Amino acid sequence: MVTDYLLEQTDFQLVLYARNAHTKLSDLASDQVQLIDGEFSDKHQLVQSLDGIDAVYLNYVSGLDILQTALDTIIESGANRLIAVSVPDIYQEITGPFQKWYRQNTGIMWTSPVRDFADRIEASSLDYVILRITWLYNKGLVPLEITRKGEPFTSAQVSRQSVAQFVVDLLTGKEDYHRESLGLGEVGTAFTKPSFY
Repeated sequence: MVTDYLLEQTDFQLVLYARNAHTKLSDLASDQVQLIDGEFSDKHQLVQSLDGIDAVYLNYVSGLDILQTALDTIIESGANRLIAVSVPDIYQEITGPFQKWYRQNTGIMWTSPVRDFADRIEASSLDYVILRITWLYNKGLVPLEITRKGEPFTSAQVSRQSVAQFVVDLLTGKEDYHRESLGLGEVGTAFTKPSFY
């Protein structure tokens, strides 16, 4: 969705790096899009894919070793801007009626590798934004509730479309956040659980 929005709203040259990118993303291939097949654990391939890149959008939450390789490579490449997807409660910030349900369904996030990766991003010299995104669903654009690190996070849901637009706005400079960890939720959704569960 972020890719589609970038293609619709900008003239950015995009490099899409993924396992089997030429198979999975072939419909996106164009003069504006370069597809690269690769693994995040393949540092050599990552280095080549990052040549000349200004900003990286990393939508991958998995093993710390793989993410660390990706982070090291991004830093070494000279790319300055990183927008990285993460999950809520890495700082124990989930509060209110949503807390019990969230923790029952995700576990303890503040002692997980996801928290370790966020710490490493924050300790880097990158111009980063970490996006702690609550439970996603499809609804079109909805008003976002944006919380900063240290603020309570109560939103039980947010639309994929709104998150994708926020990422595009970060990349284009319409949204002006730097070296921050932001919680993304939908205004008015301090529910006990997402409405679609």
